[in-house]
Amino acid sequence: MTDNVQNAQSVGLPDERPPSNIVGPLAWLRNNLFNSWYNAILTVLVLGLLATAVPPFVNWLLVRAHGFDAASTVCRQDAGGACWGFISEKLRFIMFGMFPWDEQWRPLVTICVIIALLVVSCDRRFWKPWLGLVWAAGLALVAVLMWGGVLGLTYVENTLWGGLPLTLILSVIGLAVAFPAAILLALGRRSNMPAVKVLCVTYIELIRGVPLISLLFMASVMLPLFLPNGVSIDKLLRAQIAFIMFAAAYMAEAIRGGLQAIPKGQYEAADGLGLSYWQKMRKIVLPQALAVAIPPLVNTFISFFKDTSLVIIIGLYDLLGTAKAALSDPSWRGFYREAYLFIGVIYWVFCFSMSKYSQKLERDLNRGHRR
Repeated sequence: MTDNVQNAQSVGLPDERPPSNIVGPLAWLRNNLFNSWYNAILTVLVLGLLATAVPPFVNWLLVRAHGFDAASTVCRQDAGGACWGFISEKLRFIMFGMFPWDEQWRPLVTICVIIALLVVSCDRRFWKPWLGLVWAAGLALVAVLMWGGVLGLTYVENTLWGGLPLTLILSVIGLAVAFPAAILLALGRRSNMPAVKVLCVTYIELIRGVPLISLLFMASVMLPLFLPNGVSIDKLLRAQIAFIMFAAAYMAEAIRGGLQAIPKGQYEAADGLGLSYWQKMRKIVLPQALAVAIPPLVNTFISFFKDTSLVIIIGLYDLLGTAKAALSDPSWRGFYREAYLFIGVIYWVFCFSMSKYSQKLERDLNRGHRR
């Protein structure tokens, strides 16, 4: 194109390049940020806010920050910058909780196993029946690593579990179990059988009508009161059941929305092929409904992952709980900004990854809407 423009200019022809007010950086700025007087005012206000907030934050974060080898006394003498020595000192406690120090390679491997299972499951080429066996083997390995007591591993009670492994175990296992339950609840709510429909509607509305914290209190305090003498249920298991019940109810409504979006002709076509109810749902209706329900389902996944921080109220220390506990050390008390920024980055990485994958999955399934 450049050669054509030069040739045109050499023979005296007019320049065919588009004017700068149509394409280019200046045109983009005018069309997107200064296309009206109120957008121009908002742009100037946002730029002013960034100019006011960003330099002090960068100064605290990097310029005047103390390194990872800094002691708490040095950080207190010069409190103008971040003290990354706190993260270095408390990293293993924040990540692994009260798990025995010499055995903390086990929760580290657990984190790697769970992340590997999630990465493999995100590849559509591996969506085969054997993927369920891979998950079963991976979760069995996680149980062996965390509990121990076999293969020469020291037994560790789950009351000592904490940090990122506990957050991943509660969220991943909770969602994996709640998802098929949510499908059954959504189908039951749309069922023509009155008894099944009433039970599903009652369960969904009852669970969605109370906050998650009340379910955790019920599982931790009230449930043991109804058990026979001498019978007890592990605290972690009770919390896991509460999370499963909560996630199943919310995902069921997202899936029900996807089922309602499927045209009636799809059901009629399946009936015309002579498919049974379960064949119709498994082969025709549910694949389309789940594709439609991807955005609300991922929103539930992200919320559920962050809601695991509520287990601290029943004495379990997830990633947020261990960070708060680390701040109780008198030597490092007051460095809450570094602690919350560190765990905030971890939460953001997981949540942002889920969001980006859902967008990719929508594009792959031709369900994304570009504007």
